[in-house]
Amino acid sequence: MKYRLLSEAEWEYVARAGTTSSFWWGLKPGVGNAHCFDCKSDFSTSKPAKVGTYKPNAFGLYDTAGNVFEWVHDCYHPNYNDAPSDGGVWEGGDCDVRVVRGGAYGSPANSMRVENREKFKSGKGQYNVGIRVARDL
Repeated sequence: MKYRLLSEAEWEYVARAGTTSSFWWGLKPGVGNAHCFDCKSDFSTSKPAKVGTYKPNAFGLYDTAGNVFEWVHDCYHPNYNDAPSDGGVWEGGDCDVRVVRGGAYGSPANSMRVENREKFKSGKGQYNVGIRVARDL
């Protein structure tokens, strides 16, 4: 079986889970939806919570908001101008930095918005970044 990182477009699709709001559960971060430093959770903001601590989105996926940022396959582009329309990986761009999505336990709730994008150096591991993999069928 073949596993891979999601493209940035695929990540946003699964994180939105059919919604158009900034959070898959609604318009505001609320309380008890995810793990971030100002989410008012019962967990320490110095480390991630156990995977699956919060309820899954409508697609059944856990932790697409908060807990840890997630690397995507795409190199960084400053905007979506000329992005592929098929959801595939956007080749080119600045590969010294890569896109991460979803926010993290030590980040503000605003960073968990589905449309939020961050960039981190690609050659260095990060304590607050993880991965989500897809399996090709």
